[in-house]
Amino acid sequence: MSGLERLGERIAESEEKRSPPNPPVPELGPFRREFWRSPLRGRWLTSFIGSALLPLVVVAALTGFLSHAAYNPALGSNDVSGGFEVDLYFFDWPTSPAWLYSLTQSLHLLAGFAAIPILLAKLWSVIPKLFERPAARSVAHGLERLSLLTLVGSALFLFVSGIINVQYWLPFGFSFVPAHYYAALIFVAALAVHLVLKLPIVARTFRREGVFRPLGDGIERMRIADPASDDLAPVDPARPTISRRGMLGAVGLASAGLLTMTAGSNLLGSIREIALLSPRGQSYGDGPNDFQVNKTAATAGIDPARTGESWRLELTGAGRDVSLSRAELLAMPQHEERLPIACVEGWTTWQDWSGVRLADLAELAGVDSAADAEVLVESLQEAGAFAQATLASNQIFDPQSLLALRVNGADLAPDHGYPARVIVPALPGVHNTKWVKRMTFSA
Repeated sequence: MSGLERLGERIAESEEKRSPPNPPVPELGPFRREFWRSPLRGRWLTSFIGSALLPLVVVAALTGFLSHAAYNPALGSNDVSGGFEVDLYFFDWPTSPAWLYSLTQSLHLLAGFAAIPILLAKLWSVIPKLFERPAARSVAHGLERLSLLTLVGSALFLFVSGIINVQYWLPFGFSFVPAHYYAALIFVAALAVHLVLKLPIVARTFRREGVFRPLGDGIERMRIADPASDDLAPVDPARPTISRRGMLGAVGLASAGLLTMTAGSNLLGSIREIALLSPRGQSYGDGPNDFQVNKTAATAGIDPARTGESWRLELTGAGRDVSLSRAELLAMPQHEERLPIACVEGWTTWQDWSGVRLADLAELAGVDSAADAEVLVESLQEAGAFAQATLASNQIFDPQSLLALRVNGADLAPDHGYPARVIVPALPGVHNTKWVKRMTFSA
């Protein structure tokens, strides 16, 4: 060893003697396992709540992806995911039954709102794990915790952003639909990892304690989980003030209450009076145009001068251009259909629409039903994600698909798309384009 090396060792030894060892990080507050004293916590409670939450999450996820499919993202500029999507949808969205999109979106909202109290209860049951130390005991443990962080973070984002969007409050500086879609992809991937890791634990817990057996125990007979074998159990449990059965009953009542208050603005219009979560209030009046609307003419920047006598519908097709006034459209064969408008926010309204079949307009433009056609529908609305939409062949030639001119026996109101709007069965509301100015058919 050289003299320089020996000098370096002596300096290091001297520094060690002068510097006391770093004290261990103290365990304070929630980082102490003794801090969490609820006698309700344990693997059985978490397993039971998670088992109740899973079906609702699956329904919300499936209907969310079906909602995305309803936009026919492979057509034109219909992709609402921001342009980075790997298109997994290999079918055109059907037009029958007419209430299909209404059903999927209603189930999406109902499952999502019903899941909120259960999700919060699940997070409460495992919150001591958030403060677990060491944060990562091994690489595998660290990866598991990272997957949990991804799962919880994406779940909270999906639920919070979804609730905010339903209330038409959009404080964030990004587009809701693509953000919600990509967060759902992350959530599903994280959930799959979580299920692989946790389902064996759930199965063992239910085999040992039973699925429903602990529900039979009141406060006096309630068994507190053993902290030696259950990492969610309290080491210093407090005196119970409610049984697990009581807690789960309260969560279930909260879930049922949210479900009921949401259903009134979705599938069950007959109970709209108690739809307290409806952002549009409880009554829409008695007139023919008094029903829900997402975007008013003023909000969309529609100039009334452009919807007057000078308005023309421009049709472009197979080498043929046609320009039609509203009077000429009204002189064509008129058809009436009772169809719903269902929006991504979950609400549905059924109205009686009358107008010209899209198939008749396609024929005028030189496109017949034998063709694999598309039509780009453009609005007088100059800006916005849904100022235009592309419809597939099955949507064009469905006999219920209309360019609506009237609703419930009266001319369309400006807020409902006067002078003309598209109405197609089972189509998302935002693709039922209002204030139509041009339709470009291609085959």
